[in-house]
Amino acid sequence: MLSEVIATRYVTPLREGGSLPGIVEADDLGTYVMKFTGAGQGRKTLVAEVVCGELGRRLGLRVPELVRMQLDPVIGMGEPDQEVQELLKASGGLNLGMDYLPGSLGFDPLAFEVSAREAGRVVWFDALINNVDRSWRNPNLLVWHGELWLIDHGATMIWQHNWPTAEKSAAKPYDASDHVLASFGPDIEAAAAEFAPLVTEELLTEVTAAVPDEWLADEPGFDSPDELRAAYVRALLGRAPVIGERISVGEPTKDGPSRVPGWLATELPRRAVK
Repeated sequence: MLSEVIATRYVTPLREGGSLPGIVEADDLGTYVMKFTGAGQGRKTLVAEVVCGELGRRLGLRVPELVRMQLDPVIGMGEPDQEVQELLKASGGLNLGMDYLPGSLGFDPLAFEVSAREAGRVVWFDALINNVDRSWRNPNLLVWHGELWLIDHGATMIWQHNWPTAEKSAAKPYDASDHVLASFGPDIEAAAAEFAPLVTEELLTEVTAAVPDEWLADEPGFDSPDELRAAYVRALLGRAPVIGERISVGEPTKDGPSRVPGWLATELPRRAVK
Protein backbone atom coordinates (compact mmCIF):
# COMPACT_ATOMS: atom_id res chain seq x y z
CA MET A 1 0.00 0.00 0.00
CA LEU A 2 1.14 3.53 -0.69
CA SER A 3 2.12 5.76 2.21
CA GLU A 4 -0.49 8.33 3.17
CA VAL A 5 0.08 12.02 3.92
CA ILE A 6 -2.11 15.04 4.55
CA ALA A 7 -1.86 18.14 2.37
CA THR A 8 -1.07 21.18 4.52
CA ARG A 9 -0.43 23.95 1.99
CA TYR A 10 -1.26 24.47 -1.66
CA VAL A 11 1.81 26.17 -3.18
CA THR A 12 1.19 26.74 -6.89
CA PRO A 13 -0.47 25.18 -9.93
CA LEU A 14 1.55 23.52 -12.69
CA ARG A 15 0.07 24.95 -15.87
CA GLU A 16 1.92 22.49 -18.13
CA GLY A 17 -0.50 19.66 -17.34
CA GLY A 18 -3.98 19.51 -18.78
CA SER A 19 -5.35 18.28 -15.47
CA LEU A 20 -3.88 21.29 -13.61
CA PRO A 21 -1.76 19.42 -11.04
CA GLY A 22 -0.33 21.51 -8.23
CA ILE A 23 2.68 21.64 -5.97
CA VAL A 24 1.58 20.88 -2.42
CA GLU A 25 3.31 20.60 0.95
CA ALA A 26 2.31 17.79 3.32
CA ASP A 27 2.41 16.92 6.99
CA ASP A 28 5.49 14.73 6.51
CA LEU A 29 7.38 17.93 5.51
CA GLY A 30 7.62 16.64 1.95
CA THR A 31 6.71 18.51 -1.22
CA TYR A 32 4.60 16.75 -3.85
CA VAL A 33 3.02 17.22 -7.23
CA MET A 34 -0.64 16.56 -6.49
CA LYS A 35 -3.00 14.96 -9.03
CA PHE A 36 -6.66 15.62 -8.24
CA THR A 37 -9.68 13.34 -8.30
CA GLY A 38 -11.78 16.35 -9.31
CA ALA A 39 -9.80 17.01 -12.51
CA GLY A 40 -11.60 16.57 -15.81
CA GLN A 41 -9.85 13.30 -16.70
CA GLY A 42 -11.34 11.61 -13.64
CA ARG A 43 -10.11 8.94 -11.29
CA LYS A 44 -9.01 6.51 -14.03
CA THR A 45 -5.97 8.68 -14.69
CA LEU A 46 -5.00 8.26 -11.04
CA VAL A 47 -5.47 4.50 -11.33
CA ALA A 48 -3.15 4.52 -14.33
CA GLU A 49 -0.59 6.62 -12.46
CA VAL A 50 -0.50 4.12 -9.59
CA VAL A 51 -0.48 0.91 -11.64
CA CYS A 52 2.10 2.10 -14.15
CA GLY A 53 4.21 4.09 -11.73
CA GLU A 54 4.50 1.26 -9.24
CA LEU A 55 5.10 -1.29 -12.01
CA GLY A 56 7.85 0.85 -13.51
CA ARG A 57 9.55 1.23 -10.15
CA ARG A 58 9.49 -2.53 -9.54
CA LEU A 59 11.06 -3.10 -12.93
CA GLY A 60 13.94 -0.84 -11.94
CA LEU A 61 12.92 2.34 -13.77
CA ARG A 62 13.10 5.68 -12.00
CA VAL A 63 9.63 6.94 -11.09
CA PRO A 64 9.09 9.52 -8.31
CA GLU A 65 7.57 8.02 -5.18
CA LEU A 66 3.78 8.04 -5.10
CA VAL A 67 1.68 8.66 -2.01
CA ARG A 68 -1.97 8.77 -1.08
CA MET A 69 -2.72 12.38 -0.22
CA GLN A 70 -5.67 13.53 1.86
CA LEU A 71 -6.97 16.97 0.94
CA ASP A 72 -9.17 19.32 2.93
CA PRO A 73 -10.47 21.84 0.37
CA VAL A 74 -10.21 24.58 2.98
CA ILE A 75 -6.49 24.93 2.19
CA GLY A 76 -7.46 26.53 -1.12
CA MET A 77 -9.61 29.29 0.33
CA GLY A 78 -6.87 31.87 -0.17
CA GLU A 79 -6.12 30.79 -3.74
CA PRO A 80 -6.96 33.72 -6.06
CA ASP A 81 -7.41 31.57 -9.18
CA GLN A 82 -11.07 30.60 -9.48
CA GLU A 83 -10.25 27.52 -11.57
CA VAL A 84 -7.89 26.22 -8.89
CA GLN A 85 -10.42 26.93 -6.14
CA GLU A 86 -13.07 24.93 -7.96
CA LEU A 87 -10.64 22.06 -8.52
CA LEU A 88 -9.73 21.92 -4.85
CA LYS A 89 -13.38 22.03 -3.80
CA ALA A 90 -14.15 19.12 -6.12
CA SER A 91 -11.23 17.04 -4.82
CA GLY A 92 -11.82 16.77 -1.09
CA GLY A 93 -10.65 13.48 0.36
CA LEU A 94 -8.14 11.08 -1.19
CA ASN A 95 -5.93 12.24 -4.05
CA LEU A 96 -2.53 11.24 -5.44
CA GLY A 97 0.83 12.82 -4.69
CA MET A 98 4.07 12.38 -6.62
CA ASP A 99 7.40 13.29 -5.02
CA TYR A 100 8.53 16.68 -6.28
CA LEU A 101 12.05 16.65 -7.79
CA PRO A 102 13.45 20.15 -7.13
CA GLY A 103 15.82 21.45 -9.77
CA SER A 104 14.93 18.77 -12.33
CA LEU A 105 15.02 19.62 -16.03
CA GLY A 106 12.57 18.61 -18.71
CA PHE A 107 14.22 16.08 -21.03
CA ASP A 108 15.09 17.21 -24.55
CA PRO A 109 16.69 14.75 -27.00
CA LEU A 110 18.90 17.50 -28.43
CA ALA A 111 20.41 18.34 -25.06
CA PHE A 112 20.81 14.93 -23.43
CA GLU A 113 22.22 11.60 -24.57
CA VAL A 114 20.57 8.31 -23.61
CA SER A 115 22.14 4.88 -24.06
CA ALA A 116 20.50 2.33 -26.36
CA ARG A 117 19.94 0.10 -23.35
CA GLU A 118 18.15 2.76 -21.32
CA ALA A 119 16.14 3.91 -24.33
CA GLY A 120 15.07 0.33 -25.00
CA ARG A 121 13.96 -0.19 -21.43
CA VAL A 122 11.76 2.93 -21.48
CA VAL A 123 10.31 2.20 -24.93
CA TRP A 124 9.49 -1.42 -23.97
CA PHE A 125 7.82 -0.28 -20.76
CA ASP A 126 5.79 2.36 -22.59
CA ALA A 127 4.73 -0.28 -25.12
CA LEU A 128 3.61 -2.58 -22.32
CA ILE A 129 1.39 0.06 -20.75
CA ASN A 130 0.48 1.55 -24.16
CA ASN A 131 1.71 5.00 -23.24
CA VAL A 132 0.60 7.46 -25.92
CA ASP A 133 2.12 10.43 -24.10
CA ARG A 134 5.91 10.04 -24.26
CA SER A 135 6.49 11.59 -27.67
CA TRP A 136 8.87 14.37 -28.67
CA ARG A 137 5.85 16.67 -28.40
CA ASN A 138 5.43 15.91 -24.71
CA PRO A 139 8.29 13.75 -23.37
CA ASN A 140 7.09 13.36 -19.77
CA LEU A 141 10.68 12.67 -18.79
CA LEU A 142 12.79 14.61 -16.32
CA VAL A 143 16.55 14.72 -15.81
CA TRP A 144 17.44 14.91 -12.14
CA HIS A 145 20.98 14.52 -10.76
CA GLY A 146 22.08 13.24 -14.15
CA GLU A 147 19.49 10.46 -14.30
CA LEU A 148 16.33 9.93 -16.34
CA TRP A 149 13.03 9.93 -14.45
CA LEU A 150 9.62 8.88 -15.81
CA ILE A 151 6.54 10.93 -14.92
CA ASP A 152 2.89 11.35 -15.88
CA HIS A 153 1.36 7.98 -16.72
CA GLY A 154 -2.27 9.08 -16.77
CA ALA A 155 -2.59 8.57 -20.54
CA THR A 156 -1.81 4.86 -20.47
CA MET A 157 -3.74 1.56 -20.61
CA ILE A 158 -6.40 3.06 -22.86
CA TRP A 159 -8.32 -0.21 -22.68
CA GLN A 160 -9.51 0.77 -19.19
CA HIS A 161 -11.86 3.28 -20.81
CA ASN A 162 -13.80 0.55 -22.60
CA TRP A 163 -13.53 -2.75 -20.75
CA PRO A 164 -15.77 -4.77 -23.14
CA THR A 165 -13.09 -4.31 -25.84
CA ALA A 166 -10.12 -4.43 -23.45
CA GLU A 167 -8.78 -7.80 -24.58
CA LYS A 168 -8.69 -6.73 -28.22
CA SER A 169 -7.25 -3.31 -27.39
CA ALA A 170 -4.52 -4.72 -25.16
CA ALA A 171 -3.36 -6.99 -28.00
CA LYS A 172 -2.60 -4.11 -30.35
CA PRO A 173 1.00 -3.37 -31.44
CA TYR A 174 2.87 -0.23 -30.39
CA ASP A 175 4.18 2.34 -32.83
CA ALA A 176 7.21 4.03 -31.25
CA SER A 177 8.10 6.16 -34.27
CA ASP A 178 7.33 9.39 -32.44
CA HIS A 179 8.66 8.22 -29.07
CA VAL A 180 11.04 10.79 -27.63
CA LEU A 181 13.78 8.14 -27.28
CA ALA A 182 13.36 6.58 -30.73
CA SER A 183 16.39 8.45 -32.11
CA PHE A 184 18.73 6.76 -29.62
CA GLY A 185 18.49 3.32 -31.22
CA PRO A 186 16.56 1.66 -28.39
CA ASP A 187 17.65 -1.92 -27.72
CA ILE A 188 14.15 -3.33 -27.45
CA GLU A 189 15.24 -6.96 -27.72
CA ALA A 190 17.46 -6.66 -24.66
CA ALA A 191 14.74 -4.85 -22.75
CA ALA A 192 12.19 -7.55 -23.56
CA ALA A 193 14.61 -10.26 -22.40
CA GLU A 194 15.17 -8.38 -19.15
CA PHE A 195 11.65 -7.21 -18.34
CA ALA A 196 9.14 -9.68 -19.77
CA PRO A 197 10.00 -12.52 -17.34
CA LEU A 198 9.61 -10.10 -14.42
CA VAL A 199 6.02 -9.15 -15.27
CA THR A 200 4.32 -11.99 -13.41
CA GLU A 201 0.81 -12.36 -12.07
CA GLU A 202 2.21 -12.02 -8.56
CA LEU A 203 3.93 -8.73 -9.38
CA LEU A 204 0.88 -7.28 -11.13
CA THR A 205 -1.40 -8.34 -8.28
CA GLU A 206 0.91 -6.53 -5.87
CA VAL A 207 0.95 -3.40 -8.03
CA THR A 208 -2.81 -3.22 -8.54
CA ALA A 209 -3.37 -3.75 -4.81
CA ALA A 210 -1.85 -0.28 -4.29
CA VAL A 211 -4.85 1.36 -6.00
CA PRO A 212 -7.38 2.60 -3.42
CA ASP A 213 -10.73 0.80 -3.48
CA GLU A 214 -12.65 4.04 -3.85
CA TRP A 215 -11.00 4.76 -7.22
CA LEU A 216 -12.14 1.36 -8.49
CA ALA A 217 -15.66 1.27 -7.08
CA ASP A 218 -18.82 1.29 -9.21
CA GLU A 219 -17.11 0.42 -12.50
CA PRO A 220 -19.79 -0.93 -14.89
CA GLY A 221 -19.42 -4.65 -15.46
CA PHE A 222 -17.51 -5.35 -12.25
CA ASP A 223 -18.92 -6.42 -8.91
CA SER A 224 -15.99 -5.34 -6.75
CA PRO A 225 -12.67 -3.45 -6.80
CA ASP A 226 -10.79 -6.76 -6.67
CA GLU A 227 -12.59 -7.99 -9.77
CA LEU A 228 -11.53 -4.82 -11.58
CA ARG A 229 -7.95 -5.21 -10.34
CA ALA A 230 -7.92 -8.70 -11.85
CA ALA A 231 -8.90 -7.20 -15.22
CA TYR A 232 -5.85 -4.91 -15.15
CA VAL A 233 -3.69 -7.90 -14.27
CA ARG A 234 -5.02 -9.97 -17.18
CA ALA A 235 -4.48 -7.19 -19.71
CA LEU A 236 -0.87 -6.51 -18.73
CA LEU A 237 -0.01 -10.16 -18.14
CA GLY A 238 -1.14 -11.10 -21.63
CA ARG A 239 0.73 -8.19 -23.21
CA ALA A 240 4.11 -8.61 -21.51
CA PRO A 241 5.43 -11.77 -23.27
CA VAL A 242 4.68 -10.57 -26.80
CA ILE A 243 4.83 -6.78 -26.89
CA GLY A 244 8.56 -6.69 -27.58
CA GLU A 245 7.90 -8.28 -30.98
CA ARG A 246 5.12 -5.81 -31.75
CA ILE A 247 7.02 -2.57 -31.32
CA SER A 248 7.75 -0.67 -34.53
CA VAL A 249 10.08 2.29 -34.90
CA GLY A 250 9.71 4.11 -38.22
CA GLU A 251 10.14 7.66 -39.44
CA PRO A 252 8.78 10.32 -37.07
CA THR A 253 6.03 12.62 -38.22
CA LYS A 254 7.11 15.41 -40.54
CA ASP A 255 6.86 18.45 -38.29
CA GLY A 256 9.84 17.19 -36.28
CA PRO A 257 10.75 17.51 -32.63
CA SER A 258 10.74 20.77 -30.74
CA ARG A 259 14.09 22.54 -30.71
CA VAL A 260 16.06 23.50 -27.63
CA PRO A 261 17.26 27.11 -27.44
CA GLY A 262 20.00 27.82 -29.95
CA TRP A 263 22.61 28.61 -27.33
CA LEU A 264 22.06 25.19 -25.72
CA ALA A 265 22.09 23.23 -28.98
CA THR A 266 25.21 24.91 -30.38
CA GLU A 267 27.34 25.87 -27.39
CA LEU A 268 26.86 22.89 -25.07
CA PRO A 269 27.57 19.23 -25.85
CA ARG A 270 24.85 16.67 -25.30
CA ARG A 271 24.86 15.60 -21.69
CA ALA A 272 24.54 11.92 -20.97
CA VAL A 273 21.86 10.67 -18.61
CA LYS A 274 21.82 7.22 -17.15
